[in-house]
Amino acid sequence: MKNENEFTKWYIDTIQKADLMDYTPVRGCIAFKPDGFEIWEHIQAEMDRRFKETGHRNAYFPMLIPESFFQKEKDHIEGFSPELPWVTEAAGEKLEERLALRPTSETMIGHLYSDWIKSYRDLPVLINQWANVFRWEKKTLPFIRTSEFLWQEGHTAHVDEEEAREETMQMLGIYKEVVEEVLAIPVYDGQKTPSERFAGAVDTYSIEAMMQDGKAVQAGTSHYLGTKFAEAFDIKYLNKQNTHEFVHTTSWGTSTRLIGSVIMVHGDEQGLVLPPRIAPTQVVLIPVGPWKKNPEIIEKLDEVFAQLKAKGIRVRLDDSDQSPGFKFNEWELKGVPVRIELGPRDLEKNQALLKARDEDEKVAVDLAEIVGKIEEELETMQKRLFDKAVAFREKHSHTHVDTLAQLEQHIEASDKNDEIPGWVLAGWCGDDDCEENVKNETKFTTRNIPFNPPATKSTCINCGKEAKHTVWFGRAY
Repeated sequence: MKNENEFTKWYIDTIQKADLMDYTPVRGCIAFKPDGFEIWEHIQAEMDRRFKETGHRNAYFPMLIPESFFQKEKDHIEGFSPELPWVTEAAGEKLEERLALRPTSETMIGHLYSDWIKSYRDLPVLINQWANVFRWEKKTLPFIRTSEFLWQEGHTAHVDEEEAREETMQMLGIYKEVVEEVLAIPVYDGQKTPSERFAGAVDTYSIEAMMQDGKAVQAGTSHYLGTKFAEAFDIKYLNKQNTHEFVHTTSWGTSTRLIGSVIMVHGDEQGLVLPPRIAPTQVVLIPVGPWKKNPEIIEKLDEVFAQLKAKGIRVRLDDSDQSPGFKFNEWELKGVPVRIELGPRDLEKNQALLKARDEDEKVAVDLAEIVGKIEEELETMQKRLFDKAVAFREKHSHTHVDTLAQLEQHIEASDKNDEIPGWVLAGWCGDDDCEENVKNETKFTTRNIPFNPPATKSTCINCGKEAKHTVWFGRAY
């Protein structure tokens, strides 16, 4: 799966065979099938719980946004105008003003916050929205980059910069926690360079994840917006000194590209490998051998099914007429973390066979201890997947590249040896032209300026001058 085209083909084949989605007649718009949507529901539940624990509440805002709203924040319209789909006609009549299908909701929410916020007593406003958004992508890839996608977007307003920045970093921390602990994907957290930050933001922070082809996925972003949108939409509050001040705002978001990231990080040649905490089915029970002649097998599996269900474990019993080999292959394709096999001989020994999706060998488990063993294996597998992803990322995170020539040599050597170039940690002087030249020459873009880099670089990778920042560079989706 090292070759880029082979990896993309593997990825598309995997999600189709696992029955996660289907294409629709509208370019870049996919239908989420139940298993695909349920993965998102589990991610959503983990996020939503943490949002609410930190005082945030959910709301919903309109999908259609007047064109004039975008014009109020210059950087914002310039950043999103190429991707905006427009509604120009309704009920057979041409609209007086074009309406955009939202690419993000800062402008609509800014308009409403200007009415909702009057006094310091109204602050902070801590609102999140679960919604769909539209960005008319030229090149699409299911889950990773689509014209319509699902996401959450948080929008908060605060009395001052300090409080707003604390919010920005708190939400980035929540993203990192969920992606690492629930999706078992290690990330580098850090600050985006000015050219990569969100349109209209003062500062943008991100978590960046490495896929098995060495490319980066921006797995979540959190933005400190300063008073830019407050000034554009006149969001003021009366402070304790009885004078008006602009609020400081933030926004932050993650999307269904996390589903694609899970597939690309953990999948193998047999199909999906899903971390137990987000798998739609965590355990599948399969009778084997001449089980139909032995009703005790199904009775025992029904008993195990009920026990697992009572523990809150998502379990399925496959008692279809397909052969065991077909079933094994089918559930492996779907990435189910744990498979339990039970046949007449197993029943005689009072045991079942346990097979973890990411392990080669089956393990005999005493039926009296099977529920506990399954619980243990689900936790062990979760950690095992994370550790494996960390090892892969470390292997392909390079700190020996200091110049553009060395980067070009590194890429050339990787291509020659059929290896992935991964990411490189390099210095950057802070000049946009240097950053742009690296991109033009190598297709490597800045991922972020990591908070805790494994090394510190003293010279710029492009010009050789003193480096102001140590930055991760890599190719990205």
